[in-house]
Amino acid sequence: MDILKGVNLEIKSAETIAIIGASGSGKSTLLGLLAGLDKASSGEVILAGKSLNQMDEDGRAELRGEKVGFVFQSFQLLPSLTALENVMLPLDLQSKKSSKQDATALLSRVGLKDRLQHYPKQLSGGEQQRVAIARAFVTAPDILFADEPTGNLDKVTGQSIIDLLFDINREKKTTLVIVTHDENLAQQCDRCLTLENGLLND
Repeated sequence: MDILKGVNLEIKSAETIAIIGASGSGKSTLLGLLAGLDKASSGEVILAGKSLNQMDEDGRAELRGEKVGFVFQSFQLLPSLTALENVMLPLDLQSKKSSKQDATALLSRVGLKDRLQHYPKQLSGGEQQRVAIARAFVTAPDILFADEPTGNLDKVTGQSIIDLLFDINREKKTTLVIVTHDENLAQQCDRCLTLENGLLND
């Protein structure tokens, strides 16, 4: 069974796009394909000018490391690492000498400068989400994919995350592709696309 059917989508640099739709409509699958986390069974996905279909997993991982940030709905923080270490990790993988300084600055930016040494289990859901967003942005990616970035947050915390996403989009010209049920977030994007029964509509 095809989860997605004939999806044709072009995303411009620095554009902000919301993808909405009912649960099970294929939104997270589409995000995974666009980010190169999953491989399409047919068709072609071109990311940063390169065809993901022509790459092996190592090639896709290298491209993601250079160009892509990803915020997962379930945060995907490593429980054995502190907030600071979780955010430093992508920079350490790139052998960046300023990883601690850069990670500290971004965690301060998301309001967590007093929580640097806390482990994920010591943080609230909203705090864990902010750590995940800091980790996604710390490498200054060209494009950020976010799966329900406000899904587990109260209204006030959710709005602060929305503000942060769009601030960084403006400052860094980062392209944002966001799967969301949050109408407030969707309305602030340049484009809002609806995925229904595997079909994508403007």
